[in-house]
Amino acid sequence: MIRAVFFDLDGTLVRYKGVEYESSWGAIGLAAGLGPQWDALLAKYKGRMELYGQWVEECAALLTGLPVKTVEAGIFPPPYAQGARQAVRQLRQEGYFLGIVSSGVSLVAERARDELGLHFAVANELVVQDGRFTGQAVIRVDLAGKLRAVEEEAHRLGLSLDEVAFVGDHFNDIPVLQAVGCGIAHAPKHPEAARVARFVVEDFHPIPEILRQLRVDGF
Repeated sequence: MIRAVFFDLDGTLVRYKGVEYESSWGAIGLAAGLGPQWDALLAKYKGRMELYGQWVEECAALLTGLPVKTVEAGIFPPPYAQGARQAVRQLRQEGYFLGIVSSGVSLVAERARDELGLHFAVANELVVQDGRFTGQAVIRVDLAGKLRAVEEEAHRLGLSLDEVAFVGDHFNDIPVLQAVGCGIAHAPKHPEAARVARFVVEDFHPIPEILRQLRVDGF
């Protein structure tokens, strides 16, 4: 039986328009007035998953000294995916453990956690001190290590992966979609994500009913 639903953040739970992958990273760069520099870094590291940590460090460095409030004005309120609020409300009422596991930015993930009433959010941190970005970052979910992060959160909750549903959209979600009890590809940006998922949805509205049906069918 599925007891928890974990969500990817960027391009799944939130969908920022006008930036690559609809991501919180891209939205932060744009809000900071660093669009061209941000795009140049993405072009430099795109397709080099093993260098993800270096990309994060360089992005963080560009923000050094910038007031967080400057960025928050451009990224909040988060642009939630269609049906996300309603679906999360239903899932919460039905007793699921709910959380975010993402290589996106914790500034957005934690806001979504609090606004949607999720139980937890694990994402990568842009370090802040005295209201300003320090230029440092803490990587909690490596781009290639999302499955490990999902396993750690499931273990913390006392769950096996078979008891977890995961909703994601892109290439780094593929190992998770394959490993969990129920993989759901949401508006997938990578064809392999759609292929390996048990279900494919274009918005969040069907997700509670999918999980209800799994309960009825005994999975």
